[in-house]
Amino acid sequence: MRNRLFIALLLGAFITSFSASAINVALPIIGKEFHLSPILLSWLSTLYLLSNAFFLLPFGKIADIYGRKRLFSIGLVVFSIGSFISILAFNYDILVVSRVIQGIGGSILFATTPALVSSVSLSSERGKNLGYYVTSVYLGLSLGPFLGGFLTQYFSWRSLFIFTLILGLISFILILFVKEEWKESNSEKLDILGSLLYAFSVTFILSGLSRLNDKWGIIGILLGTFMLFLFYIVEKRVSEPIFPINLLKNKRFVFSNLSALINYGATSALSFLLSLYLQNIRGISPNRAGLVLSLQPISQVIFSPWAGRLSDKKDPGVIASIGMLIISSVIFFLSFLSSDTPIFLILLSGFILGFGFALFSSPNTNAVMGSVDRNFYGIASSTLATMRVIGQTLSMALVNSAFSILLKDTSSLDFSHNFMYTFKILLYLFTVLGIVGMWASLQRNKDLLI
Repeated sequence: MRNRLFIALLLGAFITSFSASAINVALPIIGKEFHLSPILLSWLSTLYLLSNAFFLLPFGKIADIYGRKRLFSIGLVVFSIGSFISILAFNYDILVVSRVIQGIGGSILFATTPALVSSVSLSSERGKNLGYYVTSVYLGLSLGPFLGGFLTQYFSWRSLFIFTLILGLISFILILFVKEEWKESNSEKLDILGSLLYAFSVTFILSGLSRLNDKWGIIGILLGTFMLFLFYIVEKRVSEPIFPINLLKNKRFVFSNLSALINYGATSALSFLLSLYLQNIRGISPNRAGLVLSLQPISQVIFSPWAGRLSDKKDPGVIASIGMLIISSVIFFLSFLSSDTPIFLILLSGFILGFGFALFSSPNTNAVMGSVDRNFYGIASSTLATMRVIGQTLSMALVNSAFSILLKDTSSLDFSHNFMYTFKILLYLFTVLGIVGMWASLQRNKDLLI
């Protein structure tokens, strides 16, 4: 029975991450069909991300109160409805609505999946099972561009949503056979004011980060930060907060989440930068560049379950810190790439980078989930997912800001020189972020903050 649940959870984790990455390959085709500008196209990805982040913490709390399996099932239905509407979309507006619906469904799945994995696992096997969950997420992210490109080229962009709809329905059918439920906070009520303050603060911060180069971006970040402060004040005063403020005294919880945010901030834009380097500087075709970059996620998929099992036996914080050290070292090495660096060194770097990601991601997720009581699994799961979204947005915001400042004239004969200079600056910055992330990862040994 629980095997069916576990397969359903892995499928849910796969389709949410696949949907986020595969759509980027199909955007040019969608743009041609609906005659869209690049800015309008970008909203298909941005709105999915924003609607995902908006509901993460509320859904995590709702899952703790009303049942994690029940909410996961609802998430599958919502996500599948979004996929179905996308298949039938005959104009841009309908497609936008469908992506928002998918984002809401995805937020439910991200908020409940690690919590359910932790709920059904023995404490001695939680890390191993979370390792499989992380593997499923990164398998979706890594297969997205490849499989998404194949489906778009030989069928249509709508086939991406047919694919996710089929997998979503399979997951839903499997979950119907599971009668058991997992919930811990039966008597609590949902904190509506706290939910709204959280949702809008995160939305303003993410919107601000995506527009870091203009005044509205800064205003968005400041407004979001102010609302986050109000959220803290409200949560301290209410009797049944959506986010228990006492968790901020839990050093393992705080620094595990902080290191996750920094890790995503330091690494999420790396494949984007390397793709530009391989295609624009080395003149490699998109297909070949994709193959070169695929070694990193393949390595991560191979080692993540092993790293998760290892974190069941050893301190997951130490293992995650070693992973951050490896990641930072590889990023620093990549900053020395030139126009004639042997490709095999880039391949080797990708493989080692994937190993570092595996050592960090699975044990760090285990550290987060193991740092709280069972009745806070939904909160822990959604908080970690929020760190992921903010980190990913921050990473791309840093790249966009650097490009706008240092790489203004892309038609210049000096483009290669300017790009490599910007590339190095960004990788130096990401190396420093990685070191800070390693420091944060090492700070979680004591139970309480002073």
